[in-house]
Amino acid sequence: MARALFVGCGCRGRELGRRLRAGGWEVRGTTRDPGRLGELERAGIEGVVADPDRIGTVLDHVGDVAVLAWLLGSAVGNAELLAAIHGPRLERLLEELVDTPVRGFVYEGAGRVQARRLRAGTELALGAAERWRIPVGVIEHDPSDWRGWVDAAEGAVRRLTRTI
Repeated sequence: MARALFVGCGCRGRELGRRLRAGGWEVRGTTRDPGRLGELERAGIEGVVADPDRIGTVLDHVGDVAVLAWLLGSAVGNAELLAAIHGPRLERLLEELVDTPVRGFVYEGAGRVQARRLRAGTELALGAAERWRIPVGVIEHDPSDWRGWVDAAEGAVRRLTRTI
C-alpha cells in the first residue's frame, strides 16, 4: 500500500487525503500546531507535528512514504518565512529526498503566496526532477476553486504513481 505525506495539510489537504484513502492509500499530514492533530485524525489522516521551516522535522516522517506533497501555496506567515519555505527550505528538502524512500514530489504552485515565490518553488521542484530524476507534479490550479483544486491535486499524485 502506498503512503503519501502532505506538508501543510489544511482543509484541501484533508479532502485530498480522504480521496486517496478511498483508493487504498495511507496518508500522513503535517501541522505545526499540535492542537490541530485531532482534525487530521478525524479525517482519517495520520497527523504529525512538523515545521516546513525546519526540514529535519519533515524528514523525520518520510521513512515509509512514496509521495511527498508540499501543499504550501497558500501558507501564511511573514514574508521571510514564505520566501524560505518556497526557496532554501524547499531546495534542502529536495536535496535530502534523494536518500529517502520518497519517489515522487508534488508542489503546489498556485495560491495566495506571492506569484514570484511560487514560480521560484516550481523551478526548484522541476530542477530536482531533472537533476535527481525525482518525478515531480506541480499543482497549478487556483485553490479558490476548491473542488477543482482537489481534482488537480489528486491527478498529480496519481500521475506520479504511474511513474514510480
